[in-house]
Amino acid sequence: MTTPQHKIGSGFGARSTAEEVLRGIDLSGKLAIVTGGYSGLGLETTRALAGAGAHVVVPARRPEAARQALGDIDGVEVDELDLGDLASVRGFAERFLATGRDADLVIGNAAIMACPETRVGPGWEAQFATNHLGHYALVNLLWPAIARGRGRVVAVSSAGHRRSGMRWDDVMFERGYDKWQAYGQAKTANVLFAVHLDALAQASGVRAFAVHPGGILTPLQRHLPKEEMVALGWIDEEGNALPASLKTPEQGAATQVWAATSPQLGGMGGVYCEDCDIAEPTTEPDAPSGVRPYATDPGQAARLWALSAELTGVDAFASS
Repeated sequence: MTTPQHKIGSGFGARSTAEEVLRGIDLSGKLAIVTGGYSGLGLETTRALAGAGAHVVVPARRPEAARQALGDIDGVEVDELDLGDLASVRGFAERFLATGRDADLVIGNAAIMACPETRVGPGWEAQFATNHLGHYALVNLLWPAIARGRGRVVAVSSAGHRRSGMRWDDVMFERGYDKWQAYGQAKTANVLFAVHLDALAQASGVRAFAVHPGGILTPLQRHLPKEEMVALGWIDEEGNALPASLKTPEQGAATQVWAATSPQLGGMGGVYCEDCDIAEPTTEPDAPSGVRPYATDPGQAARLWALSAELTGVDAFASS
């Protein structure tokens, strides 16, 4: 079943918090996996899900830092995962599957943004590899547990997807690197991943969503100089956040928590969400909201899935 890419009138909005969208929802007995769930939006996502009764597994590139950040939250465990290293992804997945547990919710929250040109693995561009390929491989490797959980997978994308569609002729930026185009392509890939995963997985009772959390100052901005953030309107000359244009981390975590848990989305999937609702499509270059049609195109989604399977050697649905 294809879900229309149109608002459903959720009753929530840009200033709703993760705690608010979970009000009345009992996640006792559920297990959630939240990549990067120890910093920024991920930390607030973990806090909210655990507060609603879920057991949260946080795969972390810096497990000791994660344990320190999550020390005051009950019902959380930490394991090691570097999304830019396929061997690390496989190792985490194998350890989790060995426990025999189901994965009811998976939120691909970890990301890097606008970093200097960096190569990982066999020379892959780091933003595409970390933000998309790592999560693609993780979900496919965890598929037996996800299928048993019959829950939801949430890919955390961004309005940054509007900066670039898929650059099919040069996905790895081998002919000149632009940090924002690379980020835009990676975030478009997150949406396309959710679109095709949903098409493949819904027969097993699993649905997938992509979300834009909103503008929030978190460690995601660590690669950006102050002057650039001033020019973007994120901070003032003194380094203070400009709250009129930014959400708090608690507000920023709300949309991914809503997409992962809301009964309003029962029977739905394969759509891009923002401000705790399904987003509207837009082709306006300066539109303040909405999703570009190229990011939700089923044909491009299938093409990206095939490329990702070829690059990683992983495809849980290869025999489907």
